[in-house]
Amino acid sequence: MMQKKLVKGIAAPNFTFDTISKRSLDFYKTARRKKSVLFFLRYIGCPVCQLKIGEINRDYEEFRIAGLEVYVVLQSSPSSVKEGLAGSQVPFTIICDREEKIFALYGVAPGNIFGYIAPAVIMKAMKASRGGFRHGKKEGKEMQLPAVFILNKDRKIDYAYYGKNIGDVPDNRVILNAAKTKQA
Repeated sequence: MMQKKLVKGIAAPNFTFDTISKRSLDFYKTARRKKSVLFFLRYIGCPVCQLKIGEINRDYEEFRIAGLEVYVVLQSSPSSVKEGLAGSQVPFTIICDREEKIFALYGVAPGNIFGYIAPAVIMKAMKASRGGFRHGKKEGKEMQLPAVFILNKDRKIDYAYYGKNIGDVPDNRVILNAAKTKQA
């Protein structure tokens, strides 16, 4: 069954979520009517996802200056994320969606084998490997595609991007530019 994709201008669905240290948080209350960016990635053991989390961490100050609260949604359990971070601190919120309910709510569906073995994915996997990222525990759907959403203060979607392969996440510059050009 095809999940419905969300588009610019509609209200972003609210949800409850867990982090590595807190349970059953309400997204709307947590976001406190601030601009937000939601990165939907696969799981903490995915080297391509680790690479993207590292890039978000590297550029976090720029997201903060742009007025964006950053959230990364993973198919991982809180214990897996805690283990995967191995004591590293990230200044943004990692949402643990092991049951993939938030993925479904936002219409972020898995792809197929061609989205897994695409040349662009192989190139990102090689970059991740060169960066020292290694494959860890597999969780969730291995073919899960990524997505990115920018939500404005009124909790409406100002930017929606659905990846075409497992590594297809816009560069942080693209996301930051999108946040600047919107009333997010």
